[in-house]
Amino acid sequence: MAAPRFTIRFIPLIFALVLSWLISPLAAAVLSSNYYDHTCPKVDSTINKVVKNAVMNDNTVPAALLRMHFHDCFIRGCDGSVLLNSTSKNTAEKDGPPNISLHAFYVIDLAKKELEAMCPGVVSCADILALAARDAVALSGGPTWNVPKGRKDGRVSKATETRQLPAPTFNISQLQQSFSQRGLSMEDLVALSGGHTLGFSHCSSFQNRIHNFDKTHDLDPTMQPSFAASLRKVCPMHNKVKNAGATLDSSAITFDNTYYKLLLRGKSIFSSDEALLTSSRTKTLVSRFANSQEEFNEAFVKSMIKMSSISGGGQEIRLNCRVVN
Repeated sequence: MAAPRFTIRFIPLIFALVLSWLISPLAAAVLSSNYYDHTCPKVDSTINKVVKNAVMNDNTVPAALLRMHFHDCFIRGCDGSVLLNSTSKNTAEKDGPPNISLHAFYVIDLAKKELEAMCPGVVSCADILALAARDAVALSGGPTWNVPKGRKDGRVSKATETRQLPAPTFNISQLQQSFSQRGLSMEDLVALSGGHTLGFSHCSSFQNRIHNFDKTHDLDPTMQPSFAASLRKVCPMHNKVKNAGATLDSSAITFDNTYYKLLLRGKSIFSSDEALLTSSRTKTLVSRFANSQEEFNEAFVKSMIKMSSISGGGQEIRLNCRVVN
Protein backbone atom coordinates (compact mmCIF):
# COMPACT_ATOMS: atom_id res chain seq x y z
CA MET A 1 0.00 0.00 0.00
CA ALA A 2 1.31 3.45 -0.88
CA ALA A 3 2.69 5.61 1.92
CA PRO A 4 0.35 8.37 3.14
CA ARG A 5 0.91 11.63 1.28
CA PHE A 6 1.53 13.68 4.42
CA THR A 7 4.69 11.65 5.17
CA ILE A 8 6.40 12.81 2.00
CA ARG A 9 5.12 16.34 2.40
CA PHE A 10 6.46 16.82 5.90
CA ILE A 11 9.90 15.17 5.62
CA PRO A 12 11.53 18.33 4.16
CA LEU A 13 9.94 20.44 6.88
CA ILE A 14 11.18 18.14 9.66
CA PHE A 15 14.64 18.04 8.09
CA ALA A 16 14.73 21.83 7.90
CA LEU A 17 13.74 22.18 11.56
CA VAL A 18 16.39 19.72 12.69
CA LEU A 19 19.02 21.40 10.54
CA SER A 20 18.15 24.86 11.88
CA TRP A 21 18.50 23.53 15.45
CA LEU A 22 21.87 21.98 14.69
CA ILE A 23 23.33 25.17 13.25
CA SER A 24 21.76 27.44 15.85
CA PRO A 25 24.36 29.11 18.12
CA LEU A 26 22.05 28.32 21.03
CA ALA A 27 22.00 24.59 20.34
CA ALA A 28 23.27 22.54 23.25
CA ALA A 29 27.03 22.05 23.12
CA VAL A 30 28.19 18.45 22.88
CA LEU A 31 30.66 18.03 25.73
CA SER A 32 33.40 15.41 25.83
CA SER A 33 36.12 14.58 28.34
CA ASN A 34 38.63 14.23 25.47
CA TYR A 35 37.56 17.41 23.65
CA TYR A 36 41.07 18.94 23.72
CA ASP A 37 43.09 15.75 23.28
CA HIS A 38 44.40 16.87 19.88
CA THR A 39 44.00 20.65 19.99
CA CYS A 40 45.42 21.33 23.48
CA PRO A 41 46.51 18.06 25.16
CA LYS A 42 48.05 19.69 28.24
CA VAL A 43 44.96 21.64 29.25
CA ASP A 44 44.24 19.61 32.40
CA SER A 45 47.81 19.58 33.72
CA THR A 46 48.31 23.29 32.98
CA ILE A 47 45.20 24.35 34.89
CA ASN A 48 46.00 21.96 37.73
CA LYS A 49 49.47 23.51 38.12
CA VAL A 50 48.06 27.06 38.26
CA VAL A 51 45.37 26.12 40.80
CA LYS A 52 47.87 24.20 42.92
CA ASN A 53 50.22 27.19 43.10
CA ALA A 54 47.34 29.50 44.05
CA VAL A 55 46.13 27.14 46.79
CA MET A 56 49.63 26.96 48.28
CA ASN A 57 49.56 30.74 48.70
CA ASP A 58 45.92 31.12 49.75
CA ASN A 59 43.83 28.34 51.26
CA THR A 60 40.58 30.21 50.51
CA VAL A 61 41.05 29.70 46.76
CA PRO A 62 39.32 26.27 46.53
CA ALA A 63 36.08 27.51 48.08
CA ALA A 64 36.18 30.60 45.84
CA LEU A 65 36.63 28.62 42.62
CA LEU A 66 33.94 26.08 43.50
CA ARG A 67 31.44 28.83 44.34
CA MET A 68 32.40 30.79 41.21
CA HIS A 69 31.67 27.77 38.99
CA PHE A 70 28.33 27.16 40.72
CA HIS A 71 27.31 30.82 40.30
CA ASP A 72 28.36 30.73 36.65
CA CYS A 73 26.30 27.66 35.78
CA PHE A 74 23.16 28.85 37.58
CA ILE A 75 22.99 32.02 35.46
CA ARG A 76 22.71 31.48 31.68
CA GLY A 77 24.30 28.04 31.95
CA CYS A 78 28.04 27.31 32.18
CA ASP A 79 29.29 29.99 29.79
CA GLY A 80 31.88 31.90 31.82
CA SER A 81 29.57 34.94 32.11
CA VAL A 82 30.51 35.33 35.79
CA LEU A 83 34.07 36.13 34.69
CA LEU A 84 33.19 39.20 32.60
CA ASN A 85 33.98 42.67 33.94
CA SER A 86 31.40 45.43 34.17
CA THR A 87 31.56 48.20 31.56
CA SER A 88 30.37 51.81 31.49
CA LYS A 89 27.16 50.57 29.87
CA ASN A 90 26.57 47.36 31.83
CA THR A 91 26.96 46.04 35.38
CA ALA A 92 28.11 42.43 35.08
CA GLU A 93 27.25 39.37 37.19
CA LYS A 94 30.40 39.58 39.29
CA ASP A 95 29.18 42.95 40.62
CA GLY A 96 25.70 41.70 41.50
CA PRO A 97 24.95 41.53 45.27
CA PRO A 98 25.34 37.72 45.65
CA ASN A 99 28.71 37.82 43.86
CA ILE A 100 30.38 40.79 45.54
CA SER A 101 32.40 38.45 47.78
CA LEU A 102 33.59 36.23 44.92
CA HIS A 103 37.34 36.30 44.50
CA ALA A 104 40.29 34.40 42.94
CA PHE A 105 39.41 35.51 39.41
CA TYR A 106 43.15 35.93 38.93
CA VAL A 107 43.55 32.13 38.99
CA ILE A 108 41.41 31.83 35.85
CA ASP A 109 43.36 34.71 34.27
CA LEU A 110 46.70 33.01 34.93
CA ALA A 111 45.51 29.68 33.52
CA LYS A 112 44.09 31.43 30.44
CA LYS A 113 47.37 33.26 29.85
CA GLU A 114 49.36 30.01 29.90
CA LEU A 115 46.88 28.21 27.65
CA GLU A 116 46.79 31.07 25.14
CA ALA A 117 50.58 30.88 24.86
CA MET A 118 50.36 27.12 24.38
CA CYS A 119 47.29 26.76 22.13
CA PRO A 120 45.87 30.17 21.15
CA GLY A 121 42.13 30.61 20.78
CA VAL A 122 41.31 27.01 21.66
CA VAL A 123 40.28 26.65 25.33
CA SER A 124 37.20 28.50 26.56
CA CYS A 125 37.13 30.41 29.84
CA ALA A 126 34.04 28.41 30.82
CA ASP A 127 36.01 25.17 30.48
CA ILE A 128 38.93 26.62 32.46
CA LEU A 129 36.55 27.46 35.30
CA ALA A 130 34.96 23.98 35.27
CA LEU A 131 38.39 22.33 35.41
CA ALA A 132 39.67 24.72 38.08
CA ALA A 133 36.66 23.94 40.28
CA ARG A 134 37.38 20.21 39.92
CA ASP A 135 41.02 20.74 40.87
CA ALA A 136 40.01 22.92 43.81
CA VAL A 137 37.97 20.05 45.25
CA ALA A 138 40.66 17.44 44.61
CA LEU A 139 43.44 19.60 46.10
CA SER A 140 41.32 20.01 49.24
CA GLY A 141 41.18 16.26 49.83
CA GLY A 142 38.02 15.61 47.83
CA PRO A 143 37.39 13.40 44.80
CA THR A 144 38.51 14.06 41.25
CA TRP A 145 36.68 13.32 38.00
CA ASN A 146 36.86 13.64 34.23
CA VAL A 147 35.34 17.01 33.33
CA PRO A 148 33.34 17.03 30.08
CA LYS A 149 34.71 19.89 27.95
CA GLY A 150 33.67 21.90 24.92
CA ARG A 151 31.77 24.83 26.47
CA LYS A 152 31.73 28.14 24.63
CA ASP A 153 31.99 31.55 26.28
CA GLY A 154 28.97 33.82 26.51
CA ARG A 155 28.87 37.51 25.62
CA VAL A 156 26.13 38.57 28.04
CA SER A 157 26.54 39.15 31.79
CA LYS A 158 23.97 41.11 33.83
CA ALA A 159 24.11 41.84 37.56
CA THR A 160 20.30 41.94 37.67
CA GLU A 161 20.18 38.24 36.77
CA THR A 162 22.09 37.21 39.91
CA ARG A 163 18.83 37.48 41.85
CA GLN A 164 18.06 34.09 40.24
CA LEU A 165 20.74 32.45 42.40
CA PRO A 166 19.43 30.35 45.32
CA ALA A 167 19.68 32.49 48.45
CA PRO A 168 21.01 31.35 51.85
CA THR A 169 17.56 32.19 53.26
CA PHE A 170 15.66 29.83 50.90
CA ASN A 171 13.32 27.16 52.26
CA ILE A 172 13.11 23.67 50.78
CA SER A 173 10.40 24.46 48.22
CA GLN A 174 12.33 27.50 46.95
CA LEU A 175 15.49 25.42 46.69
CA GLN A 176 13.69 22.62 44.86
CA GLN A 177 12.21 25.07 42.36
CA SER A 178 15.56 26.75 41.74
CA PHE A 179 17.35 23.48 41.10
CA SER A 180 14.58 21.85 39.06
CA GLN A 181 14.48 24.86 36.72
CA ARG A 182 18.05 23.92 35.82
CA GLY A 183 17.37 20.22 35.41
CA LEU A 184 18.78 19.32 38.82
CA SER A 185 17.08 16.93 41.25
CA MET A 186 16.61 16.94 45.02
CA GLU A 187 19.53 14.49 45.18
CA ASP A 188 21.67 17.00 43.29
CA LEU A 189 20.56 19.72 45.71
CA VAL A 190 21.74 17.76 48.77
CA ALA A 191 24.99 16.61 47.15
CA LEU A 192 25.92 20.06 45.83
CA SER A 193 25.07 21.68 49.17
CA GLY A 194 27.97 19.61 50.48
CA GLY A 195 30.22 22.13 48.74
CA HIS A 196 29.61 24.20 51.89
CA THR A 197 32.23 21.98 53.49
CA LEU A 198 34.65 24.54 52.03
CA GLY A 199 34.61 28.23 52.78
CA PHE A 200 33.48 31.17 54.83
CA SER A 201 30.31 33.24 55.13
CA HIS A 202 29.85 36.88 56.07
CA CYS A 203 27.42 37.75 58.86
CA SER A 204 24.84 39.18 56.47
CA SER A 205 24.14 35.72 55.03
CA PHE A 206 23.04 34.17 58.33
CA GLN A 207 22.04 37.22 60.40
CA ASN A 208 18.39 36.18 60.00
CA ARG A 209 18.99 33.08 62.15
CA ILE A 210 20.72 34.70 65.11
CA HIS A 211 18.81 37.97 65.59
CA ASN A 212 15.04 38.58 65.47
CA PHE A 213 14.37 35.18 63.93
CA ASP A 214 10.60 35.50 64.28
CA LYS A 215 7.95 37.00 66.57
CA THR A 216 8.48 34.23 69.12
CA HIS A 217 12.22 33.55 68.93
CA ASP A 218 15.26 35.78 68.75
CA LEU A 219 17.36 32.76 67.70
CA ASP A 220 16.41 30.08 65.21
CA PRO A 221 15.27 27.27 67.55
CA THR A 222 16.69 24.62 65.21
CA MET A 223 20.19 25.94 65.95
CA GLN A 224 22.25 24.32 68.68
CA PRO A 225 22.20 27.01 71.47
CA SER A 226 25.93 27.21 72.19
CA PHE A 227 26.68 27.30 68.45
CA ALA A 228 24.17 30.13 67.99
CA ALA A 229 25.73 31.99 70.93
CA SER A 230 29.19 31.73 69.35
CA LEU A 231 27.85 33.16 66.09
CA ARG A 232 26.20 36.05 67.94
CA LYS A 233 29.57 36.96 69.48
CA VAL A 234 31.15 37.14 66.04
CA CYS A 235 28.13 38.85 64.48
CA PRO A 236 26.43 41.16 67.02
CA MET A 237 23.18 42.87 66.09
CA HIS A 238 24.82 46.05 64.82
CA ASN A 239 27.98 44.50 63.48
CA LYS A 240 30.47 47.04 62.12
CA VAL A 241 33.36 44.69 61.33
CA LYS A 242 33.45 44.56 57.53
CA ASN A 243 34.66 40.98 57.04
CA ALA A 244 33.19 39.37 60.15
CA GLY A 245 31.63 35.95 59.70
CA ALA A 246 32.12 32.25 60.23
CA THR A 247 33.50 29.23 58.41
CA LEU A 248 30.85 27.02 56.84
CA ASP A 249 32.02 24.00 58.81
CA SER A 250 34.72 23.13 61.32
CA SER A 251 37.10 21.85 58.62
CA ALA A 252 36.63 24.68 56.17
CA ILE A 253 39.71 23.99 54.02
CA THR A 254 39.18 20.23 53.79
CA PHE A 255 36.65 18.66 51.47
CA ASP A 256 34.89 16.08 53.63
CA ASN A 257 31.42 15.16 54.96
CA THR A 258 31.70 17.22 58.17
CA TYR A 259 29.09 19.62 56.80
CA TYR A 260 26.41 16.92 56.97
CA LYS A 261 27.45 15.76 60.43
CA LEU A 262 27.22 19.30 61.79
CA LEU A 263 23.91 19.86 60.02
CA LEU A 264 22.39 16.94 61.92
CA ARG A 265 23.67 18.45 65.19
CA GLY A 266 22.04 21.85 64.64
CA LYS A 267 25.31 23.50 63.61
CA SER A 268 24.59 24.66 60.08
CA ILE A 269 25.14 28.25 59.03
CA PHE A 270 22.42 29.04 56.48
CA SER A 271 18.65 28.68 56.55
CA SER A 272 19.04 26.87 53.23
CA ASP A 273 21.25 24.30 54.96
CA GLU A 274 18.74 23.70 57.74
CA ALA A 275 16.02 23.44 55.06
CA LEU A 276 17.53 20.13 53.93
CA LEU A 277 16.22 18.59 57.16
CA THR A 278 12.63 19.70 56.54
CA SER A 279 11.92 17.12 53.83
CA SER A 280 12.08 13.38 54.54
CA ARG A 281 13.68 12.78 51.15
CA THR A 282 16.51 15.28 51.62
CA LYS A 283 16.99 14.47 55.32
CA THR A 284 17.55 10.81 54.43
CA LEU A 285 20.29 11.87 52.01
CA VAL A 286 21.87 14.17 54.59
CA SER A 287 22.05 11.22 57.02
CA ARG A 288 23.47 8.93 54.36
CA PHE A 289 26.22 11.40 53.41
CA ALA A 290 26.99 12.10 57.08
CA ASN A 291 27.58 8.40 57.60
CA SER A 292 29.64 7.76 54.48
CA GLN A 293 32.31 9.97 52.94
CA GLU A 294 32.44 7.56 50.00
CA GLU A 295 28.73 7.91 49.23
CA PHE A 296 28.97 11.68 49.46
CA ASN A 297 31.99 11.80 47.13
CA GLU A 298 30.24 9.60 44.58
CA ALA A 299 27.04 11.68 44.66
CA PHE A 300 28.95 14.98 44.55
CA VAL A 301 30.92 13.96 41.46
CA LYS A 302 27.77 12.84 39.67
CA SER A 303 25.96 16.08 40.50
CA MET A 304 28.93 18.30 39.63
CA ILE A 305 29.20 16.73 36.18
CA LYS A 306 25.46 17.22 35.73
CA MET A 307 25.54 20.84 36.90
CA SER A 308 28.64 21.74 34.90
CA SER A 309 26.94 20.39 31.78
CA ILE A 310 24.05 22.88 31.95
CA SER A 311 24.11 24.32 28.45
CA GLY A 312 24.94 27.99 28.04
CA GLY A 313 24.42 30.19 25.01
CA GLY A 314 28.14 30.76 24.50
CA GLN A 315 29.33 31.43 20.97
CA GLU A 316 33.05 32.22 21.23
CA ILE A 317 36.40 31.41 22.79
CA ARG A 318 37.34 34.55 24.69
CA LEU A 319 40.97 35.62 24.39
CA ASN A 320 40.65 37.45 27.71
CA CYS A 321 38.24 35.94 30.23
CA ARG A 322 37.23 39.39 31.53
CA VAL A 323 36.06 40.88 28.21
CA VAL A 324 34.19 39.68 25.13
CA ASN A 325 36.12 39.39 21.88
